[in-house]
Amino acid sequence: MKAYTIAWRSVLITLALCTITAASVIADTVPKVQIDKATILISADKQPILRYRYGDVRFKPYVKELSTPAGVNILLDSPPGHVHHHGLMFAVGIDGIDFWGESEGCGYQKHVSLQPPRTVKNNLTEAVTFTEAIDWVRPDSNKTLVKEKRVITAGQIDSAAATLVTWHSVFTLAEGIDAVKFDGRHYFGLGMRFIRAMDATGTFLNADNAKGKTYRGDEKLLRSRWCAYTVKIKGKPITVAMFDAPKNPRHPALWFTMKKPFAYLSATLGLHKEPLDLKQPQQLNLRYAVVLWDAEIKPEKIEATYKQWANGDVVACL
Repeated sequence: MKAYTIAWRSVLITLALCTITAASVIADTVPKVQIDKATILISADKQPILRYRYGDVRFKPYVKELSTPAGVNILLDSPPGHVHHHGLMFAVGIDGIDFWGESEGCGYQKHVSLQPPRTVKNNLTEAVTFTEAIDWVRPDSNKTLVKEKRVITAGQIDSAAATLVTWHSVFTLAEGIDAVKFDGRHYFGLGMRFIRAMDATGTFLNADNAKGKTYRGDEKLLRSRWCAYTVKIKGKPITVAMFDAPKNPRHPALWFTMKKPFAYLSATLGLHKEPLDLKQPQQLNLRYAVVLWDAEIKPEKIEATYKQWANGDVVACL
C-alpha cells in the first residue's frame, strides 16, 4: 500500500506541474500591447507580432514589422532607392494626387487620433485591435480630401500555428468634398515590401493557380481571392498570404507580384485601368488579412484558413 501511495503522489505532483506549465503557456500566448507617442507594439509568448508606426511619420502610418509565430520579421522599411516603401502600407492616388510616393507634390496621410487598443477574442484566437483616424491631405492647400477609419487587429491562431492581421479601412469624404476619384498605378493598394532575404528565390501561389499577365519585367498581375509567397529564410521555410474579403469592391483582388529585383506583394483595385468614384454620402469599405506561417504551406491549408477568416470564424475578422 505504501508503494502505491508514493506512486500516486508522484502522479499528482506531475499533473500539478503540467497544469502550472500549461497555464504559463496560455498566459504567455495572450497578446500584449505597448504604446508610446509614435508606435504600437503587439506581442505574444515573448515574441513581437506587429509594430505599427502612427506618430512621427511625414507621409503615412504603416506596419513597420510583422513577424511569424517564431519571431521572424518579414517586412523591410524604407530601403535605399525606395524610401517610400514602408513595410505593410496602404496608399493610392486621389484625383491625380500620388499618396504612394514621398516626393514634392505627393499627398500625405495625417494621423488625427488613436483609440486605446483593446483585446478581443472568440473560440479560435485572441487578438489586440486598435483604431486610428487618418486624414488624406492634398499638398498644395493642406485640404483634407478623404477621411479614413483604420482598424488593425493582430493575434495568433493557435490551431493553425499562424500570425493573423486584419486591415480594415473605411473611407468617407471630408466636409465640403462632393466627390473624388481613387486612381493610381498598377501596384497601388495594400502593399508589402519583404526583407532582402526573401528576394528572388521564393514562389508565389494563389487560390486559382492563375499564372497572371506580365506587366513589365518580373511584375505580374492576376485575379484571385488570395495570394501567397513561400520562401526560405536562413534555410527555414515561411509562408505569407494576403486575403481579399468577399465584400470588397472588385473582388477578387487584382494582385501585383514581383520577386526581382526585390520581392513585393500588393492587393490592388486595378485603379490604373479603372479609377473608382466615391461620392457623398458613400463609404468605401476595404478589408484584408495577412497570415504568416513558419512552414511551407500548401494551397489547401491556405484556402481553409481563408474560409475561416472570410466566414468570420476568427476574431481578427472583426
